[in-house]
Formats: sequence, structure tokens, C-alpha cells
Amino acid sequence: MPVPALIFLLAASSPEAVSRTTPVVVTGRPWAPFISPMGEPFRAHRTSDDTLAAWFAQADGNHDGSLTAEEMAADAARFFATLDTDHDGEVGPDELVHYEWEVAPEIQVNARTKRQPGEKPDLSRRSGDEDDFSARPARRDRKSGGLQGAARYSLLNMPEPVAAADADFNRGITLAEFRQAAVARFQLLDTARQGRIGLAQLQAVRSSLQMAGRQKPNDDSPDPRVGNPLPPGK
Repeated sequence: MPVPALIFLLAASSPEAVSRTTPVVVTGRPWAPFISPMGEPFRAHRTSDDTLAAWFAQADGNHDGSLTAEEMAADAARFFATLDTDHDGEVGPDELVHYEWEVAPEIQVNARTKRQPGEKPDLSRRSGDEDDFSARPARRDRKSGGLQGAARYSLLNMPEPVAAADADFNRGITLAEFRQAAVARFQLLDTARQGRIGLAQLQAVRSSLQMAGRQKPNDDSPDPRVGNPLPPGK
């Protein structure tokens, strides 16, 4: 074989040449994420993945099998650093848009509800690709239980958990506000008032929220939606 042809073949087989000529195929998973109480998405890569357990293991800083308010606030601070892309100490409007469209697009109210790993689709109501993110009017259906946004995948009925941490409504969230919101949400989840929560308790909370959403509300029933209290003086 002539030397120039041999050089050409060797160059074509190099990793650099392959990366230039071979398209990279990225396979997305149409599975439902778990949205943490502070809004962080955890996505499954296999049908056996437990996304709620993955968040719990991360937030449980001392790995003692229970979660405290301090640990939840520390986990919130870690996620805040990811949200604060310009590192100015505040999550502003542009960073909220980035969160809602890039970090956790599933929370958008016009996004169709995602299935859990291994869950079969409900063909009786299927009309098109239910895993499509194209804009569709938000509607109440029996799969989402009437829950909207992040509430469909979370432990609390908060459609937008990051924006909900804006305690003074100035369109910016500080680290102090985010940590305060984490403590308040821990207290909402700690229904036994023990100061610590186990994974089994959180699994029960998630099931209860989904079941409550599927029940037809009465006109006189209290609104089950949960948010942050108004700031003092408001």
C-alpha cells in the first residue's frame, strides 16, 4: 500500500477523526423525575432507580438514615449554588427562567405528565405522544390528579418550588430565603413533629399527595395547596 494512502487510513481511524465524522446520539429517557422539596430534579437512568431515595441519600449529610431541618437547609444551599449562575448571591429572573426551561422543564404547567420508570401508558386516553414537551393547554386529568408543575413529581403541592422561596416578592431569591424556605418545608413534611424524617415517611407523604390530588374536592373543603407564608407585615 502506498505510504500516503496508509497515512490517510491511520488518520481516519484516529479518535479525533471519528469524533469529527461520527454523529453522537444522545438517548433521552421519557421517565418522570423526582423534584426535591427545593426544586432539584432527580432522573432515573434505569427502571430500578429510586429517585426519591437518591435525593434522600444526598441530603442525609451524616448518613444516619434520617433527615433533619439543618441537613435539608444545607442541601438547599448546595442546590442554590447551582441556580446562582452569576454568583451574585441571588437567584434573579433570568436564572429562574434558566431553571424552568433548562434545569427542570418538567415543572412547566403545559408539559404533559411523565410516567414513572416501568409504568405503562394509559392507552384509553392517549392522544399523541404523552412524552412530548410541545405546548399544550394545562388540563386536569386523572394521572396528574389535578396537580400542576413540580407538584406532580414532588412531596409538596408547589408548582414552582424555587420561585416560591421568594419570601419578600422582590423577584429575587437570596441564599437566606432559600435556606429559610427549606426549613419551613421540612416542618411541613415532619408531620410527626419529631425533628427528623425517614425515607419511609417521605414515601408515604408522596403517596398521600398523589391520592389527595385524585380526590374530587368539595366546595367547602380547604385548599390542599401548600406554599410559604406571607412575610411579616404583608
